[in-house]
Amino acid sequence: MNIDEFRAELEVRLLIEKEYLIREAVTMRSQERLELLGQFNEKYRKLIKRLADESGIDLYAPFDNSTENSDKKFSYEQIILGKTMSIYDKLSDELYEEITNI
Repeated sequence: MNIDEFRAELEVRLLIEKEYLIREAVTMRSQERLELLGQFNEKYRKLIKRLADESGIDLYAPFDNSTENSDKKFSYEQIILGKTMSIYDKLSDELYEEITNI
């Protein structure tokens, strides 16, 4: 699985998790709802690990990017976090808006 496929799959799974947490928030008090943001962050990290395991990606292995002539070597985890953080930010912002407006 390449990084773009990984990103797309992660986005779908995070969207499902976000919707689940929104449904869960309806039954909670206001302070408890804000704790869902921390849970969403944990889900994000766990989903990255799960998807990496499913795809046979070693998150700690150096990412081979032969198109760049850089001395910096990044791990797969660093590349994946860099490529997916915008998805996480967008969905966590949406989650925040939804749970604070319940």
